[in-house]
Amino acid sequence: MISEPTSPTPHEPRLNRALRKLIHTQRVAALGTLNAQGKPFVSMVPFAIEPDSATLVIHVSLLAPHTRNLLSDPAVSLMVMQAEAPLEPVHALPRVSLDGTAARLTPDSAAWQAARSAYLARFPEAEMMTRLGDFSFFAIKVTEARHIAGFGSARPLAPEDLTSVLHYL
Repeated sequence: MISEPTSPTPHEPRLNRALRKLIHTQRVAALGTLNAQGKPFVSMVPFAIEPDSATLVIHVSLLAPHTRNLLSDPAVSLMVMQAEAPLEPVHALPRVSLDGTAARLTPDSAAWQAARSAYLARFPEAEMMTRLGDFSFFAIKVTEARHIAGFGSARPLAPEDLTSVLHYL
């Protein structure tokens, strides 16, 4: 079971607490990439948060289209969304769109080790996959975000709020 994150300060704004809960309790994101012809491609990826660098971490196969897209154009967009509940209005689902740049991490570098640790803390069952040669870790530095906390509650995220949410586990 995933525990709910605590606030770094007792005075953290309500919407930042809601965003922290969303990002830390949902483990998959829709990943948008662009192929070599500039056409969008969306896939599902598990993600982790590396708090020291305030980046999102994905572990993907070099055989996957989204990975080839990342290698040719590092611009990405991710959407993390609360799961739909039966009979609940879908228009009010909490979600966040995160735009940024992905960087492939060099195996065994300090950044790779930190990414691997963060990823395995969230997905311990993936330990064997981290030793496969056709998989790579990518760190995604988020540069812009838009948070929908519910119906009628939308906001662009200030960079300092986003950094705060990603830095703290």
